[in-house]
Amino acid sequence: MNKRRPAGSAEKDYRSLLVHENLPGHVAIIMDGNGRWATNRHLPRLAGHRAGIDTVRKIVKIAGELGIRYLTLYAFSVENWRRPKSEVSGLMRLLGTFLRRETKELDRQRVQVSWIGRVDEFPAKVVAELERSRDITVDNDGLRLILALNYGARREIVEAVRSIVSAVGEGQIDAADISEDMVSQYLYTSEISDPDLIVRTSGEMRLSNFLLWQAAYSELWITDILWPDFTENDFCHALYDFQHRARSYGGITGKHGAADKV
Repeated sequence: MNKRRPAGSAEKDYRSLLVHENLPGHVAIIMDGNGRWATNRHLPRLAGHRAGIDTVRKIVKIAGELGIRYLTLYAFSVENWRRPKSEVSGLMRLLGTFLRRETKELDRQRVQVSWIGRVDEFPAKVVAELERSRDITVDNDGLRLILALNYGARREIVEAVRSIVSAVGEGQIDAADISEDMVSQYLYTSEISDPDLIVRTSGEMRLSNFLLWQAAYSELWITDILWPDFTENDFCHALYDFQHRARSYGGITGKHGAADKV
């Protein structure tokens, strides 16, 4: 369902309405709309990406304050390489700058930085900044921030299938033992719970090759708000709506975002 802010009226303070015992453990966000935000203001697309980084900073902070365990941000997809070279280069610079400037603050907030995707295809300087952020924050016990970088769900699944086939061929596992749980263990997200809630900004009604396996029972929350305009209260609005949904997993319906899996 598309969400818009109320026009001509005061917005609810959604944070004050949240039930902290029933927050999603894992929130994933498709951060869409940076380019459109810039175009609407007659600015270069990179200006939209810079503005989007400010939003990342705010959402990471409030997610940590609320006690969210995992926050996955779709930062760069395998399809993004098709964009103009100047934009891709700019995105790489912005990512490196963000990590270099923000790691100290992320560490102070007890955020643990990690990633999923083929970052080995990124420029060496960016990879070095990623590894530096990971190493500095590795022992933190707060929010785990997962950056989906050079990520594509179809490629992730293909790589998992190849690994399983190889393991079968080497006699490490029996083909008859392959299960959904086993496939999950071969994905990039093997150490991360599946997302309870997936948020998409800018109003597009699709997953765009993001966490396709993991999203099987995720709740979706889609808003017309462009990512640079997405606020902490918008994030809390998504969490509030999540808490008022009945999740059945195809079985017995639960209450307020909870259910018994069958």
